[in-house]
Amino acid sequence: MGRSRRTLPEELLLLALDPATGTTAQPQSLDLGLAGAQLVELALAGRIAPDGDRIAVVVPRPTGDPTLDCALELLRRRGAPVRAVHWIGGPRLGLRQTYLSHLERCGMVHAVAGQMCGVLPTTRYQATDNEISREIRARLDSAIRTGVPPDPRTAALAALAHAVGLGKHLYPGNEGRSSRSRLRDLIRHDPMGGLVAHAVMDVQNGAAAQPRRGPAATGRQGAAGVRSATEPARGVPMQPHRGSMARAVAH
Repeated sequence: MGRSRRTLPEELLLLALDPATGTTAQPQSLDLGLAGAQLVELALAGRIAPDGDRIAVVVPRPTGDPTLDCALELLRRRGAPVRAVHWIGGPRLGLRQTYLSHLERCGMVHAVAGQMCGVLPTTRYQATDNEISREIRARLDSAIRTGVPPDPRTAALAALAHAVGLGKHLYPGNEGRSSRSRLRDLIRHDPMGGLVAHAVMDVQNGAAAQPRRGPAATGRQGAAGVRSATEPARGVPMQPHRGSMARAVAH
C-alpha cells in the first residue's frame, strides 16, 4: 500500500506525531491503538469480522501489506476466534517502529538523530508532508463539527484516537472540551471500530488480565470506562532506542 492508500495504523500514528518535537503523544496507549487499528483495517479489507467480543478470520487471503498480513496469519493460527481485548493486550514488540520505518520509506516522515542528556542516542520523526496530516485531521474535524455520520474509516480512526487518549493532543484546553466530547461520541458510528476502541480502553484498565469467567471485554462499554482509562497493564514500548519516544507529548 503506497502513499495514496494509507492504512489506519499509519493514519493514527501520523495523528499522534507532534510536528514541533517529533515525538508521539500517548506512546504506551498508542502501541495498543496500533494493534487495534490493524484489526479494523483487516475488517475493512474483509479478512476478519467481529464475533461477539471476539475476532474471527473469515478470509485468510493476504492483503499484500506485510505488516497486516503478519497479524492476519497470527490470527489464523489461533484456530478459533480470539477476544479482542486479549489480542490487543498481547505483546507487539516493535510495531510502532515498524510503522515509523514504513512511513519514512514512503517519504511521509524523516528520522532526526539526537542525544538525550548528551549521552543516550535518540531518534525523532517529523512529518515531511504536513498536507497529509492536515487532510487526516480535517476528516476528524469535519465529522466533529458537521454532525454528519462519517464513513467507517473515519469513524474508526476517531474511535481509536479517543481510546488512546489523543483527544487532549488534538483538541487541547477548555476550548477543546466540546470537540473531545464529540470525538468520543463518534465511537458509535462503526461497530468494529467501537469494539476495538473499547478493547483498547479495557486493556488500559487491566481487563485483559481478568480471568475468562469475569465480565466480557465489551460488557462495560459505557462512558465511565472511557473516562477512567489508565496506563496499560500490558503495553510494551516499541522503540529500539530507549530515549526515542521518552519525551512523548502528554496533551
